[in-house]
Amino acid sequence: MTNEKKDGSQQMFRLARQLTIALLFAVVVAAAHLSTASTAQAELRLCNKTPVQVGIAIGYKNDATWVSEGWWNLEAESCQVVVDGPLPSRFYYLYALDYEEGGAWGGTAFMCTHDKEFTIEGTADCVARGYERRGFVEVDTGDKLSWTVQLTERPKVGIGGQ
Repeated sequence: MTNEKKDGSQQMFRLARQLTIALLFAVVVAAAHLSTASTAQAELRLCNKTPVQVGIAIGYKNDATWVSEGWWNLEAESCQVVVDGPLPSRFYYLYALDYEEGGAWGGTAFMCTHDKEFTIEGTADCVARGYERRGFVEVDTGDKLSWTVQLTERPKVGIGGQ
């Protein structure tokens, strides 16, 4: 083989190797981007589609313990992530207060809340432990990694299962 052909073959081999490395790098970057994008979208998001600010509390089962957390203050026509990342539970519980007129969104799943920011373990003896007992509404996420709850209508004053 002549030196010219040998040099040409080596150049082709180097070019093929560089293209292969570049292609592998592009695949790794694309896979990392897809992984990051799907993780960033995994969340429990609450959206306030009403004309007033609302206060949000959530409840969920953390391993064997029930936990309630609050308050997230959602401005009118805004959304906020309250659980970031893939949802560890299928069922979440929601309680929301209309700050302007005092109504509430709630249900029959009773959990503890507090008038200030809180994280409370357990649902028993709320009042005896110095907390309020409020009825939360169940939200079934259907085992999805992400879920959005939208508060679309203001509650009637005085409802909410206190």
